[in-house]
Amino acid sequence: MRIEAATEPGSTGRPNEDFVSFALPASGLGGVMVVLDGVTPHPDGTGCEHGVPWYVAGLGGALLELSTSARNMTLRECLAAAIERTARRHAERCDLSHKYTPQATVVAVRWDDETVEHLVLSDSVLLVEDVTGQVTAVVDDRLDRLPEPVGTLRAAVRALPRGSAERAAAAAEWGRAVEALRNAEGGFFTAAADPAVAERAVTGARPRASVRALAGLTDGATRLVDVFARADWPGAMAVLRKAGPRELIERVRREEAADPEGARFPRGKRSDDATAGLVEF
Repeated sequence: MRIEAATEPGSTGRPNEDFVSFALPASGLGGVMVVLDGVTPHPDGTGCEHGVPWYVAGLGGALLELSTSARNMTLRECLAAAIERTARRHAERCDLSHKYTPQATVVAVRWDDETVEHLVLSDSVLLVEDVTGQVTAVVDDRLDRLPEPVGTLRAAVRALPRGSAERAAAAAEWGRAVEALRNAEGGFFTAAADPAVAERAVTGARPRASVRALAGLTDGATRLVDVFARADWPGAMAVLRKAGPRELIERVRREEAADPEGARFPRGKRSDDATAGLVEF
């Protein structure tokens, strides 16, 4: 078995808000991969004195431990318990009812000799390559299906001159429209302080014998496919297996550097935290 990971902050001077970790129990009953992408703090604050990296480390560690040790629990149950455990750690000192309380996207995969289980919440992606070489992207696509006026507002932003006051105002309006749909019916969901959000996750399972490789990617790493269109999902998996997660991230960074202002490839951040985890059986 090959296990490999790489992670890199989007810019110097800011902490990396991603998380990736693996567990291979001594019992030999398989393993677990967890990949999280912390949501960048909102300008209005989060109501939390600890910060997003602290939250992501706590949630990721709890989810990894529960998914490994509590084999009788589903991944949804493990995520719910991890959210609850992390919330208890700072409930007395922080306002967990704050709309922008620290939160994260989630990819979790657990396998044994018989089954590979997965869970995906929000816009991180799980790639699964089967033994025939076919690659499937497991996604939670609710961010791509947000109701109007989100799409119209986004198009309006991109039509305005870069650096203009009009574009900045339109971008702020678009951002407010998106945030109004965070963890709301008809919108999209991230792991914050409410364990019930685990029921919103995309889950599934497949026979272990049918799987050749798995990869968990935060949206900073998926840019090679869904922003810059330099590869498709099978192509991204090929890079991961042949050259490793570090090479995938370096290819993203080269594309970002070639279009620093987002003129050709519009994106919310010039460069984002990027993380990739790979498991080959």
